[in-house]
Amino acid sequence: MRSLVQRGYLGGPPVHMESSYCYDLGDGYARALLADKQHWIRRLPGKLLHNVISHGVARIAEFLSGDRPQVIAHGFVSPRLAAMGEREIVDELRVIVQDERSTTASFMFSSQLRPTLHQFRIYGRAGGLVLDQDQETLIKLRGARIKSYGEKFVPPVTLAAQHLGNAVRNMRTFLARDFHMKSGMKHLIESFYRSIVDDQPVPIPYREIVLTTRIMQEIFEQIESASTRVASRPGEAVLQVR
Repeated sequence: MRSLVQRGYLGGPPVHMESSYCYDLGDGYARALLADKQHWIRRLPGKLLHNVISHGVARIAEFLSGDRPQVIAHGFVSPRLAAMGEREIVDELRVIVQDERSTTASFMFSSQLRPTLHQFRIYGRAGGLVLDQDQETLIKLRGARIKSYGEKFVPPVTLAAQHLGNAVRNMRTFLARDFHMKSGMKHLIESFYRSIVDDQPVPIPYREIVLTTRIMQEIFEQIESASTRVASRPGEAVLQVR
């Protein structure tokens, strides 16, 4: 994906990005958090979000310009958790980001959405790209439309061919015994060691790390501010955060 962006597939800088990062509360880690009111995650400013959303926010930060983007965050306790008596853990989050050159992005975190998406979409003036972390696929979206009825037939066939190509590539990697479930983590760790031993660039630029942290901090501050306002109004049964 990075290579295609660098070669100009988008037709210039990104215009808009969409990052989706879902979480399954049936996971053993989440069950422990919900059951223990003294769990250390509850003491973090962002609680559950603090420990998870950096993965989805970092994808956006990589393509943003400037160091102080505008952030609008809306978070809330899902009806499922509210029915369990949970009032502290925000498990639904929607965020809008805009940088200094008016590139926009949306980030969605959800514990309720099915399927549990882990996707990143990036759009430019000439086309778009869809990266799926779970399926390990990359799909190209052409920007130009085909005239007449061709638009109804050619794009579906093109997309089908891309999905088939991704499946074949994954199968070949699997048969070669090089299909790692945590391939991203493997790549980062190896790159980090090379940056030390061979004096190569760090796998994630420091600017992106700082920017990701700033966006997350802004999200948590907005959630905290809104939850304080809601708590000051008597009769509120469910936390609503804007």
